[in-house]
Amino acid sequence: MTASRDIYDPAVPDSPAHSASSHQQQQQQQQQQQQQQQQQQQQQQQQQQQQQQQQQQQQQQQQQQQQQQQQQQQQQQQQQQQKEQQQQQQQQQQQQVQQQQRMEQQQQQQQQQQQQQQVQQRMEQQQQQQQQPQAVQQQQPQQEVQQQHQQQPQQQQQQQQQQQQQPLQQPHR
Repeated sequence: MTASRDIYDPAVPDSPAHSASSHQQQQQQQQQQQQQQQQQQQQQQQQQQQQQQQQQQQQQQQQQQQQQQQQQQQQQQQQQQQKEQQQQQQQQQQQQVQQQQRMEQQQQQQQQQQQQQQVQQRMEQQQQQQQQPQAVQQQQPQQEVQQQHQQQPQQQQQQQQQQQQQPLQQPHR
């Protein structure tokens, strides 16, 4: 009996060979299960890795978006700065134009003042010229009147002398 038990007989379930084979099958099943679990773990790890990669990609995309936003903001800032510079330039130009206008106005005022001074000088010259002929004319009539006055007494004296001389001459005749 003992010898027959040692012989592997798969048909007999009580035989030690059969029990050994069943152990092997169980171990194989356990190994398969472990392998499956390992595969599942690997799959899970792969999935996790994929998820991590996806997250990393998303983060990268977000970073890119942030960079793009920053670039846009920088561009906007640059545009604003350019606009501000342009505005400042325009203001400077306006100030220059205003200064030029003021300079022109001042020049015009100076020219007007000079013209007014010239006009005043001309007016004064004309007045002086007008005054001079009047003065000359006034002096001439006074001289004539004096001459006439002087001539009249001389004539009267001559007449008187003639009258005085005539009576004296008559008796001698």
